[in-house]
Order: sequence, then structure tokens, then C-alpha cells
Amino acid sequence: MFQRPQRETGLASAAGIADLIYHNTVRNVRKTHSNALFAILINIFQTVVFVMIFYLLFVVLGMRGQAIRGNFMLYIMTGIFLYMVHTRVVQSIISSEGPASPMMKHAPMTTAISIASAALGSLYIQVLSMACVLYVYHVGWGPITIHDPRGAFGMVFLAWFSGVGVGIIFLAIKPWAPSFVSMTSMIYTRANMIASGKMFVANTLPAVMLPYFTWNPLFHVIDQARGFTFVNYWPHNSAVMYPVYVSLGLLMVGMMGEFYTRKHASISWSARR
Repeated sequence: MFQRPQRETGLASAAGIADLIYHNTVRNVRKTHSNALFAILINIFQTVVFVMIFYLLFVVLGMRGQAIRGNFMLYIMTGIFLYMVHTRVVQSIISSEGPASPMMKHAPMTTAISIASAALGSLYIQVLSMACVLYVYHVGWGPITIHDPRGAFGMVFLAWFSGVGVGIIFLAIKPWAPSFVSMTSMIYTRANMIASGKMFVANTLPAVMLPYFTWNPLFHVIDQARGFTFVNYWPHNSAVMYPVYVSLGLLMVGMMGEFYTRKHASISWSARR
């Protein structure tokens, strides 16, 4: 009561928010393990296991001949990496602190900071895992050549951005129907195992099958990423701007839904009888 409040400049306020997002991002990275290094190593190990499972699946089913002409492992990685970036950020945002979380009792903390921290923490872990896996494969098994590295990394960012939009939609619905969100997000993740198009080349799809996949922004992102990665592949059934527009739309709807939920959410919703 004896302190005089001081107004912060816009730059100081932005620096304070950035510092809060940074520390909360570190906290999100350390959630899976008390040691941040082990948390990253666990994710790298999961990525390697995922890649090896799909490699064996392609070999056993005889689907290796349907891949793009070039490095076969790089073809698998382009699908697996972008799928994991997308699904992991969706799961991270869904599990972030909501408006009724005890963390929101602290004055500087907001749901926007929680969402941003969860999204950035997921992006950091996935990009670092991708870099480690690619470096080890490049050094240990054979050189990797990416035709357009900037475009390929842009598709990684776009896969992350589309996951942010989907995750915010689920997060806005979660306080109203947590069981529905849990089941729907699991179905969405499992469906993307096929619907993302990471198991086949989009240019080989017949016209009758395209409507089953072209609705999915991740399908466009993975196909375009392979176009940037391989010099002899030109995507014909996908576009870069479609996932951009869909992601922006999902983000706007999700932010409006999250704002409405934040104003009406109550801690008693999560109470059990």
C-alpha cells in the first residue's frame, strides 16, 4: 500500500514477457525428466525408433520401390520428422496449463504465455532431435544432400505452426469436455499416421483418392517438404499456401475460443465427486 506503481515502457513489458516465456519454456522441456539433457535424449531415441520401425515396415511390405528416387532414409525422415513436429506440439498445447490451473494465480502468468511456452518448448526439442539424427546419419552412414535446406526447414516450421492451430482448438474445448478432447486428439494423432501421407508419394495417388488426403494441411506440408528435399521431385497434388491459410484460420478460431473459455472456466469443473 506504500509502494507507488510504475508504468513500464512497451519495450520493458515485451522483455518481461519474453523472459517469462523463456523460463516457462525451460520448465516445459524439463517436464519429462528432471535432467533437461535426458529429456532431449529420450525424444531423440523415440525419433530413431520411429524411423527404424517405418524402415523395416517399408522393407517387409516391399514398398521401398515406391519411394522417391534418392536417399531412401531421407525419404522416410521427411515424413517422420514433420509428423512428429506436428503431433508433439498438438499434445504439448493440450497438456499446457489452462485458465483454472494453479499457475494462473501468479500475476505475470497468463494462458497465452503457457501456450507460447508449450509450443516453443516442443519446437526446440523436435528441431534439436532432427539435427542430431541427421548429423549422426550423415557422419556414420552416408552423406545427406538436401536440395533446398531453407525451404525444407520452412516446411518444418509450417508443420509446427499448423500443429499450434490444431492444439489451440483442442485446448479451448478441453475445459468444457475433457474426455471428448482426450479421445478426439488421440484419434487425430492416429489418423494422421495415414492421412499425413508420410507413407507414400503424393504424386502417385490416383485422382479418386486425393479428396481423402488433400483436406489435411500436414499432407501438403510433407509433400512440399519432399519437393524441397529431393532435386528430382516436383509436387503436383499439394500447395504451400493451403496449410498457411488453414493454420491461420484455426489459430484465429482457437484464440477466440480460448478467450471465451478463459472468461467462463471454473476450477470446480475439474472437481470429482
